[in-house]
Amino acid sequence: MSVEVLDGATIVSFVQDEEAFNASVYARFVKLDTNHDGLLSYDEMLAELQSLRVFECHFGVDVKTDPDEVSRVYNAMLLQFDHDLNGTVDLKEFKEESKNMMLGIANGLGFLPVQMVLEEGSFLKNAVERELTKPAAA
Repeated sequence: MSVEVLDGATIVSFVQDEEAFNASVYARFVKLDTNHDGLLSYDEMLAELQSLRVFECHFGVDVKTDPDEVSRVYNAMLLQFDHDLNGTVDLKEFKEESKNMMLGIANGLGFLPVQMVLEEGSFLKNAVERELTKPAAA
């Protein structure tokens, strides 16, 4: 993990760079696809969501959560990715929803820089790294 400064423009630029964004999405997809069948199952997606501890942790402090409520939220999140409702998420669905998610974050951040703790290999960290390494405009 590292502390980075980013804004909505950094994220939008990353998503618009199809080569960089697609490579990041593919790398994350392959990492999540633990059985290597080219699809993400509910269990594979759930493992990733649970590792984020979005509902079980509040500003670094563990909080008591209702397991049924957490399950409902995770199911709703998984349905966002499963566009054809076949019970699995293919690479196209994963890419489309990842793009929507990133653009939603960019919209929420706006264009004022914020400081965030980012996990290595995350889409946001990849966006910052791309911003730092891209050649300056002439």
